[in-house]
Amino acid sequence: MSTTRVILALGSNLGERQGILSAAVADLVNHPKVHLVDISPIIQTKSVGGPEDSPDYLNMVMAVDTELTPLELLAHCQAVERMHHRVREVRWGPRTLDVDVIVFGELRSDDPALTLPHPRAAERAFVLVPWAAMDPTAELNGTPVKELAIAAADYPDAEELDEY
Repeated sequence: MSTTRVILALGSNLGERQGILSAAVADLVNHPKVHLVDISPIIQTKSVGGPEDSPDYLNMVMAVDTELTPLELLAHCQAVERMHHRVREVRWGPRTLDVDVIVFGELRSDDPALTLPHPRAAERAFVLVPWAAMDPTAELNGTPVKELAIAAADYPDAEELDEY
């Protein structure tokens, strides 16, 4: 069976954020058809797009190879979110865990359930900064991820944690 390289973005701004991200990485790859390739450093950022009083996020990305279809992988990501008590009440509101599928190989899709590449990833330093740190040669829609990161409005607020 063929595999596809996927970039997943993880974020947390409620609870023990570092522990949640670490456990989520383990939970995401605890599937026979999802194989870890690499993980990024963790960065801390201000909340983007949510309520103004939202706590800061810890964000990271991970590269996986998968034999799952895009929608199967999305369902798996959402199951891992639920394992970590993700509640969807306020759009872009605080959450224990958010897992987004950023790219699924070269696939392009306008499916409302899963738009690929992720429609806002190219504008969000909280995805781009850790991705560029993990893979300095990465590109999104033909543009180097590190260039997109520097151009992102939230770039000045993205700071890498010294340890995690």
